[in-house]
Amino acid sequence: MQRRTLGKSRLEVSALGLGCMRMSHDESPIPDKQEMIAFLHAAVDRGITFFDTAEVYGPFTNEELVGEALEPFRGQVVIATKFGFKHDPDKGSSPTVGLDSRPEQIKRVAETSLKRLRVEAIDLFYQHRVDPDVPIEDVAGAVKDLIQQGKVMHFGLSEAGAQTIRRAHTIQPVTAVQSEYSLWWRDAETEVLPACEELGIGFVPFSPLGRGYLTGKIDETTTFASADIRSRLPRYTPEARKANRAVIDLLARIGEQKGATPAQIALAWLLAQKPWIVPIPGSRKLERLDENISAIAVELTPDDLREIENALSKITIQGDRYPQELKQMTGR
Repeated sequence: MQRRTLGKSRLEVSALGLGCMRMSHDESPIPDKQEMIAFLHAAVDRGITFFDTAEVYGPFTNEELVGEALEPFRGQVVIATKFGFKHDPDKGSSPTVGLDSRPEQIKRVAETSLKRLRVEAIDLFYQHRVDPDVPIEDVAGAVKDLIQQGKVMHFGLSEAGAQTIRRAHTIQPVTAVQSEYSLWWRDAETEVLPACEELGIGFVPFSPLGRGYLTGKIDETTTFASADIRSRLPRYTPEARKANRAVIDLLARIGEQKGATPAQIALAWLLAQKPWIVPIPGSRKLERLDENISAIAVELTPDDLREIENALSKITIQGDRYPQELKQMTGR
């Protein structure tokens, strides 16, 4: 397994990470816990050292799963988790009551995440979404305190805008920014990636396979369970999926030339953008995990990248990434 360093931080991780959310969240039915533990062990065996979870996944149960599964590999793997949602204390589950990145809340979440993850320090602690009610300087200061106390190793931001990243970085160096980035969602290229490059911050794309669409295995006839977030996203309506088929045709054409699948071309394209980019595709099946890992060996030449770029410039992606209420929580 190739390894990459997230920016100037010297945080070294496998070239591909693993998104763990759907192992115990956003699914119906929830996958069997013991099967997911065995799957996480298999990922470590294959060289994956970078695992992504969050307090809100489940909520709480995903951190517990990752913590239990990876406890035997403490010191050999890097676990990223996130803070920033407010939970209803009566229901103990719903993040819909809003955002909360007050310093006292960040420190409370850190203590509980440490216990669930079964670690002495959180490797990478992201603010899950920017809280408009809390200055980012206060957020960065709270994480800086946790770093000084030895409870957190690195600070990250998720779905933050470039100016927020810059302001946070002046208080506590940001190790990584996590945002959606793929062949069919490239907004990060405008301001966020240039800011990361200038400041020496790593970039961690989530949904690098377009929540499964870029694998070519989803079409307009695919159905999603009501618990699946894709059932609520404009880009995954049957009409949008049919209209966006040109992207899959492009990936399949390049893949045929390289002896690779559409998913492998999509991941290879991301890996070719910058050496400090580490995608975190989510998977729960060994065949998908092995397919994703094999993308690291797919070499896209400058000519290949130009061909992809030229073809993409002629394709207009249909459907918004998020509905308005979710869109308002990103890029701030």
